Amino acid sequence: MKLLQELRSSLNRLFVFELSDHSRVEAVFYRGDTLCLSTQVGCALGCPFCISGADGLRRNLSAEEILGQYELLRSALPVRRIAFAGIGEPLMNWEQVETAFWHFKKSGLGVSFYTTGYPTSKLRRLLQLPHRGVTISLHAVSEKKRKALLPHAGRLQDLLQALRETLKELPKRKRKRISLAYLLLKGVNDGEQDLRAFGELVRELGLSATLLRYNPTVKTYQDVEEEEYEKAFLLLRSYGIRVTLSTRFRKDSLGGCGTLTIRRV
Repeated sequence: MKLLQELRSSLNRLFVFELSDHSRVEAVFYRGDTLCLSTQVGCALGCPFCISGADGLRRNLSAEEILGQYELLRSALPVRRIAFAGIGEPLMNWEQVETAFWHFKKSGLGVSFYTTGYPTSKLRRLLQLPHRGVTISLHAVSEKKRKALLPHAGRLQDLLQALRETLKELPKRKRKRISLAYLLLKGVNDGEQDLRAFGELVRELGLSATLLRYNPTVKTYQDVEEEEYEKAFLLLRSYGIRVTLSTRFRKDSLGGCGTLTIRRV
């Protein structure tokens, strides 16, 4: 495994790695302290708004390859946090991801996860870990609409059942570190009825919300206007829930959400 290339924007530093079989993955250093790592070569979820899985899933990364992304950069970067938020679904490579997680924890690093929650059997185990945060991509409260946005992320009702059962077992301190993510897509899931259903669900589960804006990686989908984004935020806040907004790092065209790829030229 070797570091092939570094790209920089005014916000993020993106690193392209080449693996022993010549596959490529990417990692991003952002916020001045966090390294976002990939867990798979490609992704099987098939989300049409994200280019990370445009070529499907090639293979899982080994724990050594996951750790290697950090090891090749640790001397040059002030990394204090690890985010499993790069290319791939962490839960679909759970054994290797969990092994890497404990290595990071032993090194004194805080570790957070971004996941669709599929497979749900692994989600239950993830939520029990001493993580620094888990953000679960929901994006729709309608089974049909979520299936269109996350085609291979399992049934929404199975995810909600797993959440309801597992949350009962968690102390309040841990529940406060779990968030449901909602990516606003113009004309798709930005209607008032959609947002109210999401707000009600977040409140019912006793979690927080992460309201994301779209990085226009494919022409099929569009970002909402600033005014619409603020309106959606205020509507969700009216449910008495904590709402985290997209940071400028997540919205950056280099290394932002949905922009990582296994075939960058």
